[in-house]
Amino acid sequence: MSTIAPDYEKTDLGNIQIAPEVIEVIAGLATIEVPGVAGMSGGFAGGIAELLGRKNLSKGVKVEVGQKEAAIDVSIIVEFGHKIPEVAGEIQQNVKQAIESMTGLDVVEVNVHIHDVQFKAVDKTNEEETAVQRVK
Repeated sequence: MSTIAPDYEKTDLGNIQIAPEVIEVIAGLATIEVPGVAGMSGGFAGGIAELLGRKNLSKGVKVEVGQKEAAIDVSIIVEFGHKIPEVAGEIQQNVKQAIESMTGLDVVEVNVHIHDVQFKAVDKTNEEETAVQRVK
């Protein structure tokens, strides 16, 4: 599966074609559902991990689609404190199940690339409110 191509299925009424972008979005949504995923990473070529919002889910996903099979690469940022192998394994299962159930394609591999770890930031507004409450 060296080329990215749409999937075609012939029925009595015509052809069904699933664009690779659709599979990318399914994979992206299935990835961010997993606890411990802080977000999708911006890309595979660059060394800088960029946290992307929900509008850009497909940016952290690379898909290779054949007639009956698909291979998926997801690039993520993990939340600090979560076990990376467990998060990655759950992503693999979730992505495989979502794509297979929605498209009928056989997912032959789901590769998870960890680009960064996100530490929880201290919310300054909460700190300030707590400090004000203590003063009163």
